[in-house]
Amino acid sequence: MSKAAARMKTAKKMIDKIDHSSKLRTNIPAGLANPSPPLGPQLGQRNINIANFIKDFNEKTAHIKQGIPLPVRVKVFPDKTYDLVIHQPPTTYFLKQAAGIQRGAMNSGKEVAGKITLKHLYEIAVIKSQDPPMALFTLEQIVQMFVGIARTVGIKIVKDLDPDEYAEFLKERAEIVAQQKQELQEAKEAKMLRTG
Repeated sequence: MSKAAARMKTAKKMIDKIDHSSKLRTNIPAGLANPSPPLGPQLGQRNINIANFIKDFNEKTAHIKQGIPLPVRVKVFPDKTYDLVIHQPPTTYFLKQAAGIQRGAMNSGKEVAGKITLKHLYEIAVIKSQDPPMALFTLEQIVQMFVGIARTVGIKIVKDLDPDEYAEFLKERAEIVAQQKQELQEAKEAKMLRTG
């Protein structure tokens, strides 16, 4: 065996195996993981034992209110074990909860779907700062990011919020949302008639 061939052989041994597996990135409702699509097939494609994963996830999220969407990152290893990282709920979830609304604005920038105070925004930033992707950001930077997210959802950030005034705003907003839903339904039905 030549010297070059011997060097190649030792170099191949030294190089770590390349990991071609992809991380699973998905949202799963807290305590409600089940093998039905889309989760079951995603786990099956990565050779993860579905029953064990579901049991593991549901146990780890048992202390969280059922149904809250949780961003999940799963790294699969060659021996079919996995590393499960569960993040805090999405920022938009927290913003909508703080504003007391179910859905954001249909026309972001043109309508206000809800209002929150700077204190709400700060408290959300403190919670979200626990997520690994936020580790490199200061609390001030996280708050600034969330101002942009709030704007896209249609949530206005105010200094003070009068409860009675806001309750009246939410009543008016509910009427607007109902009207928007009706318009969407009518547009869907009209489209179905055109294509049918």
